[in-house]
Amino acid sequence: MDAHTAAAFRIAISVVRDSALAEDIVQETMIKAWQHLEDQCDVRAERAWVLRIAHNTAVSALRRVRDEATDPDLLPAGQDHRDPARHFQGRADLQALREALDRLDELSRTVLVLRDVEQFSYQQIADALDVPIPTVKTRLLRARREVQRLVNVEELA
Repeated sequence: MDAHTAAAFRIAISVVRDSALAEDIVQETMIKAWQHLEDQCDVRAERAWVLRIAHNTAVSALRRVRDEATDPDLLPAGQDHRDPARHFQGRADLQALREALDRLDELSRTVLVLRDVEQFSYQQIADALDVPIPTVKTRLLRARREVQRLVNVEELA
């Protein structure tokens, strides 16, 4: 299970956008996976199985606390000794990307994270999210185009 916690966290944070809640989701995911480990018979698909649990748990948690979730941007910032101009531009780029990702639905955002961050194959994503491969490909293409469009629009503004 330890081998999958980092990936489960990335899935959870991509859905709920709150690191404390994502940590809780990872814990809940690992408990669920541990409780049902004997039900999982294909060891090769274990990672996809755990990440499917993480995704489903994150979506459920998001539905429960959507109105109460704390925006990470409202938290106080720590000390930063980097070049202020570079830091500002990097934060602006990151904010534009975050806003573009926030506009995606949970499934599209998760597909994008699994493919571009986790480097999952289309089959692994389909297995993890329990959706057909054509859906994965379509969601990924649309998500990439939408993020690119939104980030480019922000740059022009």
